Amino acid sequence: MSRDIASVDRRTFLKAAGATGVIGLAGCIGEEPENGEGGNGGNESEEPGEGGQNVVWDAGGTGGTYYPLSGEFKTIVEDNTPHVLQVRSTGASVENVGSLANEDADFALIQNDIAYFAANGTGLEEFEGSPVENLLGVATLYPETIHIITRPGANIGSLQDMEGATVNTGDLGSGTQVNALQILESAGLSQDDFEEQNTGFSQAADQLSDNDIDAAFVVGGWPVGAVEELATTTDIQILNLAQEDRQAVLDSAEWFAEDTIPSGTYQGIDEDVDTVSVQAMIATHEGVDESLVQDVTSAIFDNTDSLNTKADFISADSALDGMSIDLHPGAQAYFDEQGGSGNETGGNESDNASDENGTDNASG
Repeated sequence: MSRDIASVDRRTFLKAAGATGVIGLAGCIGEEPENGEGGNGGNESEEPGEGGQNVVWDAGGTGGTYYPLSGEFKTIVEDNTPHVLQVRSTGASVENVGSLANEDADFALIQNDIAYFAANGTGLEEFEGSPVENLLGVATLYPETIHIITRPGANIGSLQDMEGATVNTGDLGSGTQVNALQILESAGLSQDDFEEQNTGFSQAADQLSDNDIDAAFVVGGWPVGAVEELATTTDIQILNLAQEDRQAVLDSAEWFAEDTIPSGTYQGIDEDVDTVSVQAMIATHEGVDESLVQDVTSAIFDNTDSLNTKADFISADSALDGMSIDLHPGAQAYFDEQGGSGNETGGNESDNASDENGTDNASG
């Protein structure tokens, strides 16, 4: 991937978020959420075993895929190492980059496109000219599918039909919001062409159920819990992107790939839905001990048979596919033991990162 692809215009995203800066975003998660979503089954009495460490792991909103998957990682790591994980609910990718930049978290789940922007100081005004130099990769995980959920009465049959609509583009500062604005921009819509709402997955589902919005973007590996729950109580539609619209998205940024939500994934969705996706990944920072990163990486990828969430996608064999930034030495050591080399697929200026991501994501 070359630095030139990051010149895609993202200025609309920063109209709302630009004043805070990536480090400011990290400040939003300095304390546990008041709603009690920060522990994911943990408790203050947990103590690491001999030689273990307390590890802070930033996930995403509770209605998405990052949070429950992180809970499974917590169980695996704690069952196979002396370390204890504290999983925190956050606004996801961009906010999580901030927590890693500030070294307020040890690990976080983010999208591969956001990782590239941050590490290279480009693509988003948030990062423009200010690369997050301590950001490092651990592994890629699974395709994060773009769900564009519409209210049946909204008469939205294409991206262009969102002109004049009320659209929830995801949490302010999240990877979902970034992707939503990228996709709408590819269809010729500026931020002035629709009314933007910003909440997490679960709140967006409530808004759709209450007819308060016309459409919502949800980015996550299918099935997304909030979408599953919504579909059981409310009639929904998921926008099937025409080939022309998908191609426009693919042409706008190379980290997008074609994807399909299979029929039957959600109640009432009886046909395959053509859409696009990015890639979920685990990231860390250079201040985390090499031995800790190797322990965590080994625990996860040696025990993928213990996973329920996205289990068909998460594997040591594919964990370097779509890696868009340099690997942490601890992760590099683990994958070297497995016979792979992160230097062949990773790196801030890797030309093949998005192509590999596209190949994997196309499988859904």
